[in-house]
Amino acid sequence: MSQTIPQGLPTARDAGPFNPPSDITRLRETRPVSPMAFPDGHQGWLVTGYEEVRQLMADTRFSSRGDIGVLHEPYENSGMPMPTEPSPTPPGLFIAMDPPDHTRLRRKLIGAFTVKRMKMLEERIAEIVQRQLDEMARLTPPVDLVKEFALPVPSLVICELLGVPYADRETFQGSSAQFLVRDQTLEEKMAAYGAMTGYLAQLVVGKRAEPGEDILSDLARDEDLSIEELVGIGFLLLLAGHETTANMLALGTFALLEHPDQLAALREDPELMPDAVEELLRYLSVGDIFYRYASEDLELGGETIPQGSTVVVSLLAANRDPRHFDNPDALDLRRQGRGHLPFGHGIHQCLGQQLARIEMRAGFKGLLQRFPGLKLAVPADEVKLRTNMQIYGVHGLPVGW
Repeated sequence: MSQTIPQGLPTARDAGPFNPPSDITRLRETRPVSPMAFPDGHQGWLVTGYEEVRQLMADTRFSSRGDIGVLHEPYENSGMPMPTEPSPTPPGLFIAMDPPDHTRLRRKLIGAFTVKRMKMLEERIAEIVQRQLDEMARLTPPVDLVKEFALPVPSLVICELLGVPYADRETFQGSSAQFLVRDQTLEEKMAAYGAMTGYLAQLVVGKRAEPGEDILSDLARDEDLSIEELVGIGFLLLLAGHETTANMLALGTFALLEHPDQLAALREDPELMPDAVEELLRYLSVGDIFYRYASEDLELGGETIPQGSTVVVSLLAANRDPRHFDNPDALDLRRQGRGHLPFGHGIHQCLGQQLARIEMRAGFKGLLQRFPGLKLAVPADEVKLRTNMQIYGVHGLPVGW
């Protein structure tokens, strides 16, 4: 058995920009459900094995609520004070709720994110991609792919879907980025959260008075939802709708450029794109770390997890588990690796996963067609990684063509 991590969760990408931290990989191989010492002295758990992660995320006794017990911060330099009491869940944030509250709110959104409805958006998303590529092509390289392409595309898409003015993007992009920095103080995080929710409150009040043809307006027509719940739902959709896909587009491009054989295969066979997107999702898993709270004594992977334990889940480690995937640390765009977990599992599985897939297919296809000579404009080891953020990726990706 391996020893517990002495203090906190490793974040340094010491095994390369696309691989889990080596300490996490080592723990998965020796003890996929491992005790972990938190910086505040709490003895919690880290779950890294594929089967164990699936089992945990399907079991609602591993609670997502933040108001039934203290959820401990696993990062040594988090900037957050030591927890002393449970945190109340803000209205509408159903990602931090269990049934029946979670069920009631998520059900309101299922119709908005059906596969059929997302497929109807494919043409519009392709138009947005091409328009952004047109703007990027007018620039003199090197350019930052994050700023000029990876961030604008999903931001434009989610703004149209939700009915958020794209002209306000600096407000929500800046606040969401600040909210996701791990080492921000509680005051800084709350200021960022307050800026976003204050903005959204004005927006949803207006939509309740004069609804339009967008998802937030559809929700605002539902009198069963309070303004506070509408704000919380809007916060989740806006944050997840642009941050995750933006980082997948940027980090995915970085990964393809660092694997020229795979990039060449994708250029030669465009029909490979759907499988390529699935493999990049598995290989990169930008939304990596999630939390659960043991609401009672629970068994997982041969271990007894005591009631009151904070349990940390690594989706990236699970998606690299050799017990489930052959040669998991290789990027193989022809892999038929179904069953991967980049969007989570169970009742909290990502609602917008079909939208994200469509955006990535359109984004990578358009980018590779428009810029056949796309290349990094700096050495790979100079690309600044988002190891300090809740959603992994790159802070910038200088490219030329």
